[in-house]
Amino acid sequence: MARSGTMMAANGRRVLAILLLAYIFNFLDRQIVSILAEPIKKDLGLSDGQLGLMGGLAFALFYTGLGIPIAWLADRKSRVTIISVSLALWSGFTALCGFAGNFWQLFLARMGVGIGEAGGVAPSYALISDSFPPHQRGRALAIFSFGIPIGSALGIFFGGWIASHIDWRAAFIIVGLAGLILAPLVKFGVPEAPRGALDGVRIEDAASLAEVGRTLSHKLSFWLLSFGSACSSVIGYGFAFWLPSFLARSHGLDLIDRSLFYGAIALVGGLAGVWMGGWLGDRAGASDPGGYARIPAFCFLLAVPLYAVGLFAPSLAVAFVLLLIPTALSLAWLGPGIAAIQQVVPPHMRATASAIFLFVNNLIGIGFGTWFLGFMSDRMMAAYGEDSLRHSMLYGLVFYLAAATLYLIAARRLSSDWHRS
Repeated sequence: MARSGTMMAANGRRVLAILLLAYIFNFLDRQIVSILAEPIKKDLGLSDGQLGLMGGLAFALFYTGLGIPIAWLADRKSRVTIISVSLALWSGFTALCGFAGNFWQLFLARMGVGIGEAGGVAPSYALISDSFPPHQRGRALAIFSFGIPIGSALGIFFGGWIASHIDWRAAFIIVGLAGLILAPLVKFGVPEAPRGALDGVRIEDAASLAEVGRTLSHKLSFWLLSFGSACSSVIGYGFAFWLPSFLARSHGLDLIDRSLFYGAIALVGGLAGVWMGGWLGDRAGASDPGGYARIPAFCFLLAVPLYAVGLFAPSLAVAFVLLLIPTALSLAWLGPGIAAIQQVVPPHMRATASAIFLFVNNLIGIGFGTWFLGFMSDRMMAAYGEDSLRHSMLYGLVFYLAAATLYLIAARRLSSDWHRS
């Protein structure tokens, strides 16, 4: 029995390590476009609105739309195979972005990245949840979510460096080819964990989409968390895409300097915030499941005034600190929020429920948020000039207040909605 437990722990660590590496490439490929936005805008003659569509809606359309049917398949077939094929697809389309000659070619290539990434995250959530016992899932999913700040930072660092030394096209091609090399490691290096084994249940048949829908229709906390996360992602993804452009326009940083400045914020703030959220969530949720929602809610509320002051900081040194702290706070929801989503449904529904959660979160967060801040910046240009993007980001902070409200309401429902084997 002890040997079996040791083997399961080792397998869990291996699953987590390799899937984290794949998730790093997921966000590297997803966010590299943010640091390349200004060179792309200049080369292809795009507006802020077109940049927002290319960075957000182009990716989100198929990423969100295909996520649910792929996750339905993942609840029935090999999640490892689905993740590895998805990695190869999104990496290949990232490389193709480097060959785009106009807005529509780049738009279509980014749609292809979204098609590939549609099969990466929800099956990974389910596989990790089946590789760790319930009391460790918040921290395990937080470690997996390290892929967001690490991948974002690497995309910003390497994208900026390659673009400044070669060009923006080479940046897409190089990172895309690197992801293709990783795909076989995922396929042959990740063990397929048995569904539900660590929850004390044996899964005979996967749930139908209708059965998942009926289950979720009685779980109000699931929808509150989904829409609360979506509100936070409007600004989370919006800031991730537009902050490099803000640093160029309002602080005059060149490509290398803004890649180092914002990459450090994304990496340090992101890692600290994601780990803090997962650790606090597991502690607060151990006695009361509502703790998984209250921790993120308080973090969202604290992030708003700090971001607001940071956007108008008088110097880059002050701006760094004031943007670093709310970056950490704004990502603290990932571990506890995703752990709660996994725990409100039975194990055989996790991939599909995760995909429905991601559909809501990403369609609104990526599809709307990135475009919205660019749209508002264009409309405010006459009043604020080069500072229009700064004011667009400031007004967008209201979405964090909405996210906090929805999470606090969800906290009151989680205990009754919690799935207990």
